[in-house]
Amino acid sequence: MNNMKGGSWFTLPLTIREASMRAVSLLKEEAVEEPRNNAELLLMHLLHIDRAALLRDGGDPFPEAKLAEWEELVRRKALGEPVQYMIGEQWFYSRPFAVSPAVLIPRPETELLVEAVLEAADLLWPSAASESVSAVARASEAPTIVDVGTGSGAIAVTLAAQRPAWRVSASDLSPDALTVARANVARHEAADRVAFAQGDLLMPFIPGHEQCKLSHDMLRIDVLVSNPPYIPAADMKGLQREVRDYEPHLALEGGADGLDPYRRMLEQLPLLLQIPRIVAFELGMGQPRIVADMMRAMGHWDDIRIISDYAGIERHVIAIQSQRA
Repeated sequence: MNNMKGGSWFTLPLTIREASMRAVSLLKEEAVEEPRNNAELLLMHLLHIDRAALLRDGGDPFPEAKLAEWEELVRRKALGEPVQYMIGEQWFYSRPFAVSPAVLIPRPETELLVEAVLEAADLLWPSAASESVSAVARASEAPTIVDVGTGSGAIAVTLAAQRPAWRVSASDLSPDALTVARANVARHEAADRVAFAQGDLLMPFIPGHEQCKLSHDMLRIDVLVSNPPYIPAADMKGLQREVRDYEPHLALEGGADGLDPYRRMLEQLPLLLQIPRIVAFELGMGQPRIVADMMRAMGHWDDIRIISDYAGIERHVIAIQSQRA
């Protein structure tokens, strides 16, 4: 950051709007994507105001007591640190989620995976989606959902919040990630509906496995959803610096071709109490058709679909067993 040495780039007197504009200019010079949005998010976080107040009060003097902290935030952002980690939050499916460097930052395209699961499961368990049915009746007919590699818990919390009758479990290999996920479950008042398990992929759900600590009734998995690591090892160096240098590699790299976690989960499925009627995965570019073919070869699901993201890139695979075996 050649234009900001010794804190001299921001000097008082300065209005809030001028502080924002100067930050935008600096971030542009450092090739930061969406410089205005990033600057405004950081400024709102620093001053504890919303966007309406930022616009309304832009002519107010910038508080001197906040100047050093503001310079440090802009410096960190210019070096590539994700703004979501800096403010500790990311929105997903219209809800705020706590995030830290222990977890991946939830992406908008993952909302499409959630929607696909909701739609498919509602067709198989319609009574569990109806608010007109008693809680007892819904619970007795509700599916059990497992979110493998939950990270921040965004998928698990969203499913539990959207379908209160569903029984949801969330697992992750990282204890630090589970700490973040638990905080988000508590934040969205879903602690009584989401169980947690630490372990590698499906191992916490395999009866008799040393990593399996859940009660027996939570091991009958009806729906498996997962957004596991899928970046090929050789592609890691070419990722955007915001991802490569800051997000957890444990949650990014999926082996030589990025598909190791999917192969392992598909191999582990027969070890469960039952093969889930719905299995939904998020994948990287060029991977969905390969995994869809793997799933077809298993011969368990009669409906296997590929779903594209907002950019038209094939991003998800969902396999559905429309009739009980």
